[in-house]
Amino acid sequence: MRFVLVVASTVLLATVTYGSDLLQPGTSFPRWELTDHTGAKVSSSSLAGKTYLLWFYPKAMTPGCTAEGDALRDQFAAFQARGVEILGVSFDAPADNATFVRQQSFPFRLLSDADRTLATAVGAASDTSQPVARRISYLIGPDAKVVKVYPQVTPATHAQDVLADLTTTGSRAPLSAP
Repeated sequence: MRFVLVVASTVLLATVTYGSDLLQPGTSFPRWELTDHTGAKVSSSSLAGKTYLLWFYPKAMTPGCTAEGDALRDQFAAFQARGVEILGVSFDAPADNATFVRQQSFPFRLLSDADRTLATAVGAASDTSQPVARRISYLIGPDAKVVKVYPQVTPATHAQDVLADLTTTGSRAPLSAP
């Protein structure tokens, strides 16, 4: 019994600590520039005026990340219909992300945050020595503000969860600028 209580309190502490460093809805998302799987630079300024989902994933070509990416791929048209761009972020090298895109036929870009600067700024990493990103996502509005935070992502259902949130607003591109 004592062992179970220790484990439960450790899990609770990890959950509280994990969520405390995330950005909150309504706050400005930090400016960033990362390299995508083709070697091209992608930046927050290039996405100005657009709504986008930035999903952090631990490691390319691993089971959970593949399930999450596949679900986003399978719902890609629904995201496009709502005016939402999808971008994945990991600490993987662009070449590894390119292999992941090819193997899974992803229609969206995967970005490399090799120095972990963005991940650390938004709570996807505690510090720059963390080996993999936390599995979190941010929905960013056209005004570069956080619309929704997904601190605990279930890989297989994440795409559906985000689409459900977009649908509850009742319009095609609910987060677009007027």
